[in-house]
Formats: sequence, C-alpha cells, structure tokens
Amino acid sequence: MEFKDYYQILGVADTATQDEIKRAYRQLARKHHPDISKEPTAYARFKEVTEAYEALSDKEKRVAYDHLRQSGYHQGDEFKPPPDWQAQQGFSDRGFSAEDRADFSDFFSSIFGGGFKTGQGRRRQNFYGSDDPAAADIYAEITLQLVDAYQGGEKRIVYQSPEVQHNGQIVMKKHTIDVSIPAGVVDGQHLRLKGLGRARDSSGGRGHLYLEIHIAPHPLYVLDGKNVTKKMPVTPWEAALGATIDTTTLGGKVKLTIPPGSQSGTKLRLKGRGLPGNPAGDQFVILQLVNPATLDQATEKLYQQLAEVSNFNPRALLEGD
Repeated sequence: MEFKDYYQILGVADTATQDEIKRAYRQLARKHHPDISKEPTAYARFKEVTEAYEALSDKEKRVAYDHLRQSGYHQGDEFKPPPDWQAQQGFSDRGFSAEDRADFSDFFSSIFGGGFKTGQGRRRQNFYGSDDPAAADIYAEITLQLVDAYQGGEKRIVYQSPEVQHNGQIVMKKHTIDVSIPAGVVDGQHLRLKGLGRARDSSGGRGHLYLEIHIAPHPLYVLDGKNVTKKMPVTPWEAALGATIDTTTLGGKVKLTIPPGSQSGTKLRLKGRGLPGNPAGDQFVILQLVNPATLDQATEKLYQQLAEVSNFNPRALLEGD
C-alpha cells in the first residue's frame, strides 16, 4: 500500500498547531464537499482530507503517525507497517464493522485499526455526520439577479443535500426554505443559516447551512465586488464640448456630467452607486463615442465646416507629422 503524507494532504507544516490543522481542514472540507463542489474528484478529495484530519487532530494518533513519518516515508512511497504495530501502539479494530472501516483508507486502517484507541468508546466519523461540527454543515449554491443582490429581501430557494439512511445508503433530499437576503451581497459570499444543517452524531444540535451566493450576468452592468461598470454611448459633440446627461444606476436615474474634451474609453465614477454596504460600492461609466450612422444635409454641412476650420490630426504623433 502507499504511504499517505497527511501534512501534505492538508497543506500544513509538520510543526502546525492544532488550530492551524483545524483551519486547514475546514477550508479544504468546504472546498471539496460533495454538496458544493462540481469536480468529479470532490468526493474522494473530501474523504482524503477528512482522513488526514482524523489522524492529526488526535494527539495520540499524531504522535504515532509522526514516529512512522520520521522514518523517511514520503507521499506515495510503498509502505508496510512494522510487525505488531497496532498492538504496540494500543490501536485496535475491536468493535468496528466493515462499514466503519470503509470510511478510511487501507493505510489508515493498517496503522490505526479503524482509527480509534481501545477503551475510548465508539466515535464514528463519516462524511455526512460527525462529532466535528464542520462535518454536520451543509453547503448549497444560490443564483441571484443583480437587482436582488442590490435590494435584498426574502427569497425562496430549493436545494438538495445528501442524507444517510438507516441502511447506510446515501440519498439526495430536497429542501425548500425562505431566506432573507441582505442588501449588498456579493458574488462568492457565504451566508450562514444557523441550525439548518445535519444532526451531529453525539454532541447534539445541528450543523449550519452555508449558502454560496452567485450573481447572474447582467446585460448592462459588469460586477466587480461591490462596484459595477457600464458603457455609455455619447456623441462626438457631447464628448468634445462636455454635457450633462441622464444615466441609469441600480438605484435609479442620476445626472452624469461629461467633462469637455472627454475621449472614448474615459471612465467616470459615480460614488456610492454600486452595491450597498459599509462602504458602498461605486458605479463606473465608460464613455463610448458613437458617430451618426447616416447624416442629414444640415449635419453633413456642419461636419464639412468642422473639417475645413480644424487643424486637429489625431494621427500626428503616430505618423511623426
């Protein structure tokens, strides 16, 4: 069998504190949790980090594991436990079924015998219920329209979560709940709904439901955190002479002042007109100069007069004139 470097799996140093190990586990468990990750390897990766945490979060297991690791083993090395290893360390399979041991790799079982010290009592660890509070949490995703993220309010959502039946079979169960969305949520933000997770095995209570917010693309606005950006077409004379025009924001119409001599691509800022918050985001307006597609007689005459009196040459610097 292959040796597993649990420190490498969790991405921590072998001098990591228990708090650092717990933080690393929670981050990875949430990232690879089957409820939320779309990766085909998510279940296997979640199982792997859970096993690593089980080994390193227990003081006696960690001491025993470090003793083996210091013999020079690396991730993927061929491994065979020393003779009578479990008996010497006081680990045992006694009291554990095949289902319990199936939660762990052959490597884990070979050194910890299912993972628990004789006499400690049965503390089962599986993927969807655990003494560790994080393992009872549920993760789901919700997609909002940009206006919903701006305004907030009540929203009914439907999500699925895995449930373990009495026979050990995992089935997906549908849930429908009403959620209060705070105004100004951003893409990627997590909302914690306390007590809506799975029941914990022995510590009592329930885990939490974590909703990951996704904001759907908008036809006018591009979202960046709490800031929004939109493009605004302007005429050549508005850009050249300056103007005050109406423009829309998420909160309604406002007046936008275009400075004289503005260019196509000029970015103007409307402070506090992005998503609400403390501080609120801003709205940026990018000017796009648009010429008339067709010219009437009067307009064409004016353009001809402009061409005759103006000595402006935008290509001068490029052509060396």
